[in-house]
Amino acid sequence: MTIFRRTKPSSTSTDEDPKKDKSSWKRPANTAFKQQRLKAWQPILTPKTVLPTLLIIGIIFAPIGALLIIGSNKVTEITINYSDCDQLTPASNRQAAQGNFVTVPHYNYRLRSSESGDQFSPPQYAFIAASDNTSSPQCVVQFDIPFNIPSTLLLYYKLTNFFQNHRRYVQSYDPDQLKGEHRTVNDLKNGNCKPSATRGDKIIYPCGLIANSIFNDTFSNLTLLNPPSGAPSTYNFSEKGIAWPNEAKKYAQKLAYNLSEIIPLPTGRWAGLPTFTKLYGRNDNDELLQGRYEITINMNYPVRTYSGTKSIVISTISWMGGKNPFLGWAYVAAASLFVALSITGTILYVMKPRRLGDMSLLSWNQ
Repeated sequence: MTIFRRTKPSSTSTDEDPKKDKSSWKRPANTAFKQQRLKAWQPILTPKTVLPTLLIIGIIFAPIGALLIIGSNKVTEITINYSDCDQLTPASNRQAAQGNFVTVPHYNYRLRSSESGDQFSPPQYAFIAASDNTSSPQCVVQFDIPFNIPSTLLLYYKLTNFFQNHRRYVQSYDPDQLKGEHRTVNDLKNGNCKPSATRGDKIIYPCGLIANSIFNDTFSNLTLLNPPSGAPSTYNFSEKGIAWPNEAKKYAQKLAYNLSEIIPLPTGRWAGLPTFTKLYGRNDNDELLQGRYEITINMNYPVRTYSGTKSIVISTISWMGGKNPFLGWAYVAAASLFVALSITGTILYVMKPRRLGDMSLLSWNQ
């Protein structure tokens, strides 16, 4: 009795044709590129090729590192930390603050190499409490410039322990609002800007955590206290040219709101590291003369709540940018490592040469 009926598969079966067609859809084309048949060069790494290559790379990296170090050494950078200025005994006005100056505990003078031996007095600061004449508390900082500094001179502010690269922080903005499009209160409340989207029934412009945590301390221009002429002179900083042109093109030139509908705030670009500096002003024309200078800072930005610090940074630039010796020394260290490896490898190869592909050195032939 036949239980199973065996039939020969028909070559004209309609059930298998769709399967064959479907499999052919997924099959890559029969070309040298898609079938991975392209000609390839697989170099054999031998001591005669590796050791000279390491030596050549080391010889190339060494002068590059030296040039970067020389460029960095031509930059002068002065950093003054004024985070604890508001912890000093407050003065009622500027005249009363003259007797309250104390030495700044944290500062750093990184002078150019040709002037590194110049002497200077430590910076000092005093605190002026807010009053009817000043809308915010002020920190008056006095510091020395030990030699004449040519232009260009840049004024930065520096923050530490501020993680602007947090995912929620970076996403907290509305791109359509920055493009100049009209966004309603409901649009912003349902977007990424919350909890800094609206205030009452008004729109925060621009909205988001980035705009609402922007650094808002303000700096005065530098005042030379002991000029040769006798009367104090002012060294002015300009806001022109402190942003890249591509950054300025991202934002709308005309607002889509009436000023009565919004609460305007400044905006800014987030930083990738918790310690960063951002450009506040620059002077591309005037030389900063040697002497004792004073700068007044309106203290509005809190940093103690997140265990951070804030500083002013006065810096020049060179052909390689600001003060950054790390990159140059990294090139020098890499060059030294490559040269040392090439010399060591050459000595070992000369003292104990072996035939390439020697089968007797395999573990199972020992």
